[in-house]
Amino acid sequence: MAKSTEIMGQNTPIRPHFNFDNTFARKLEGFFVSCQAEPASAPKLLQFNHVLAEELGLDPAVLDSKVGLEIFSGNVAPEGSEPLSQGYAGHQFGGFAPQLGDGRALLLGEIIDTQHKRRDIQLKGSGRTPFSRGGDGKASLGPVLREYLIGEGMHALGVPTTRALAAVKTGDNVYRESPLPGAVLPRVAASHIRIGTFEFGAARGDVDKVRQLADYTIARHYPEATDAKNPYLAFFAAVTDAQAALVASWMNIGFIHGVMNTDNMTISGETIDYGPCAFMDRYATGTVFSSIDTHGRYAYGNQPAILSWNLTRLAETLVRFVDPNKDRAIALLTDTIQGIQTLYEAHWLSGMRSKIGLSTEDSLDLKLINDLLLLMEEGNADFTLVFRRLAQALRGDIDTVRNLFEEPDAFDIWAQRWRQRLKQDGIAAEARAQAMNRINPIYIPRNHKVEEALTAAVEQDDMMPFSQMLGILSHPFEEVPENQAYALPAPISYLPYRTFCGT
Repeated sequence: MAKSTEIMGQNTPIRPHFNFDNTFARKLEGFFVSCQAEPASAPKLLQFNHVLAEELGLDPAVLDSKVGLEIFSGNVAPEGSEPLSQGYAGHQFGGFAPQLGDGRALLLGEIIDTQHKRRDIQLKGSGRTPFSRGGDGKASLGPVLREYLIGEGMHALGVPTTRALAAVKTGDNVYRESPLPGAVLPRVAASHIRIGTFEFGAARGDVDKVRQLADYTIARHYPEATDAKNPYLAFFAAVTDAQAALVASWMNIGFIHGVMNTDNMTISGETIDYGPCAFMDRYATGTVFSSIDTHGRYAYGNQPAILSWNLTRLAETLVRFVDPNKDRAIALLTDTIQGIQTLYEAHWLSGMRSKIGLSTEDSLDLKLINDLLLLMEEGNADFTLVFRRLAQALRGDIDTVRNLFEEPDAFDIWAQRWRQRLKQDGIAAEARAQAMNRINPIYIPRNHKVEEALTAAVEQDDMMPFSQMLGILSHPFEEVPENQAYALPAPISYLPYRTFCGT
């Protein structure tokens, strides 16, 4: 049982203020189980996100201390919290599991941030819950720091994502193949409602509960759907747009999620669960990093198709609400489903146009972009650096980008077409180059640099490489010569790279 939130200061008790308003706990009985975090024996605050704390309306000075350490480790439940573990189901690599749920996470509650937005605060790795399915409910330090690093990197890149509020070492070992230092990740999200949450209700055949969940989710995330002629169909359309935009943003930066199960896809359209994820260096559509994705279901190039597959699973839970006539409901939902790839492609193409400096639309743009991607794949070119160095080509330095290709002459032919297309926009070269550098990062979480930082933290108790990399990733578009090592792909000797779930 967690202790009281009251922590003694020098003279008076300190009660950190969390503006909790826990609507999920109040309104969605049946989708959660109340429980408590397991205590940490010797917690240590390794990282605290001051900027995020301020956004949440929290006091960084109070929380970056023993007070925050006790809360973020799970030893103290903050005043107003109602700790619970959420239930959800999920299609995992295509197979359906009717009950998964938060096996190692605890939702403390919802707070209203400084922009009047509702945000979940969750502890990940805080111990067993009723959904742990025989697991220990704990997290080891490496995966916690990995999620912190990549999540904050994604945020800086402009990708909707859950965020890390802190990283806490518990002082207790967790046991995987060998003993590892345990840790807790306090995580912030617009909500933790997933496609799998809807599947959880539907699998139990409780129509009223699923409708209740849908109404709650509409009110929380897509209130504009309430006034639509068909609110549930409008809700589904809004989710498809949010998810299509999200996956397009992944594809535009070379990100591979690695485990796009329906339980890992949020209704809000945020990236969640950074287990086996990674970024591509050399462009290849079949890139897979996850050690458990043995058939490449979630390979980079398959992510758009999986988007449609997952959203179809959500549609199946909404049939009863879209129209009393089942056939008509299915027809209406199918129309939206059939438009998902078109929607995705529009988001993707818009992003790609910007990446190569285009500010107008032309029917031949898609071919121009796809031809570049084909050249990158055939020429083993680095995805991030090619787009970043196109700006230098506009400034007269063509060699920096062409030398990234094994066949530079082929790139030269494409570059001629590109320059001709740019003339249609009538924008000065320098202005265009600056605009491109604002959206094409120079720094991403390079896999080998991430591993270096995690190894130092876990094996050497040295957080300096982590902190340095976090600082660089927080400004991914600002090139600094001293940070060149963070812009370079991994050496060939480092490949192939494999990722693991962390469980």
